[in-house]
Amino acid sequence: MSTSLPSYVHDLVDDAAIFPPGNAPLDEAVAAHRHHQASSYAGLVGPFVVSDARLPELGGLLVEPLDVIVVVTGGAGAIEPAVTWASRTEGVALAGVEVAMRESDAGDLAPNARRIVTAVDQLGLEVPVSVEVPRLYGAEPSASWLGALDELAAVDHRLKLRTGGLEKDAFPSPHELAACIVAALDRELRFKCTAGLHHAVRHTDPQTGFDHHGFLNVLLATRASLDGAGVDDVAAVLETRDGAALTRDLDADALTSARRWFTSFGSCSVLDPLDDLTTLGLVTG
Repeated sequence: MSTSLPSYVHDLVDDAAIFPPGNAPLDEAVAAHRHHQASSYAGLVGPFVVSDARLPELGGLLVEPLDVIVVVTGGAGAIEPAVTWASRTEGVALAGVEVAMRESDAGDLAPNARRIVTAVDQLGLEVPVSVEVPRLYGAEPSASWLGALDELAAVDHRLKLRTGGLEKDAFPSPHELAACIVAALDRELRFKCTAGLHHAVRHTDPQTGFDHHGFLNVLLATRASLDGAGVDDVAAVLETRDGAALTRDLDADALTSARRWFTSFGSCSVLDPLDDLTTLGLVTG
């Protein structure tokens, strides 16, 4: 059976099966990823995501090349060792690098952003680099935070936005996430999301009681911001829990265009997003 995927979901889901809360064993995650790649819905799935610390273990499992996004577990100084390690790991085809920006004791994040930019420049990387900036935790974006985004935008790096986690406090409010999206797009800064974004539509997890963002909400919020919506209106899109309302009168071309900016999201499950898209009638087969 073939699966019909709209263009706006191509390569949308980065396979982060080994990360919480999935925590799949690495060998099982690799096998499952190969299955996804060979499936009728393969177009939905992006690269396999692994931390730099697990590259040796991954290399021992690979018979054929695998597109891999490497999450650097240290700061700017750990980028070069991680990239070198990846380049020397047989079977790993480096498809991207992700690194978290350290907090600044002095309160100015721009120098920390510049350290990451410098480290990447010295390596001459030709793959996307996504930088996770510190959470706002409900505060309005500061000049320091916006300055860090300016540094990343100047060299066409990408922003990595954390949209959830294992604790309630790990989930940004719709207004906080909207402020991040608007700030990124104001700077023509592409972004990806990570954690907590397993389902298409905003919902409350019945087991934890945590309110989760929906990846379709994020895509539509991105489109709204590109069309001139302000933070409050973008937040309203992120707050919508009605799947029928979200999918009514979708403009596929407009959403495909928005994917230039909302590049992907990491998920410990590939099938949850697929199931939601199928239930909403956006994917068939």
